[in-house]
Amino acid sequence: MPLMTDDVASQLKEEFARLVEPVRLAVFSQALADPESEQVRRLVEELAAIDPRLTVESYNFVLDKEKVESLGIARIPAIAVMGKDKDYGIRLYGLPSGYEFGTLVEAILDVSRGDSGLSDETRAALMELPRPVHLQVFSTPT
Repeated sequence: MPLMTDDVASQLKEEFARLVEPVRLAVFSQALADPESEQVRRLVEELAAIDPRLTVESYNFVLDKEKVESLGIARIPAIAVMGKDKDYGIRLYGLPSGYEFGTLVEAILDVSRGDSGLSDETRAALMELPRPVHLQVFSTPT
């Protein structure tokens, strides 16, 4: 049984018409330890089936340690949203439901464009930071 309705898939098809470059979605799960993580994997696979410019790479959080470490995955379920040849460091943890699903779709579109949409002023201010910054945003569906 699909996780997305036909209406949602149709809306996403329209959104993904704006894709510029291919996007890779690396999903990290572990079915036995975290059944919810398998639901995330299924959701991302359904999402990628909507447009051929989206590809999914599925990894086991325990067995694929090299990939977990290379992408800096801290917990499961996790989705790394990456460009064809570039990793922008975008990671989503948990099941992207409700507003978080929109965040995933927007991240896919941003990565496809290779542009965050930040103003030149903001970009200049960020370039002046003395060291790298690890930014985390936490949200809850309630």
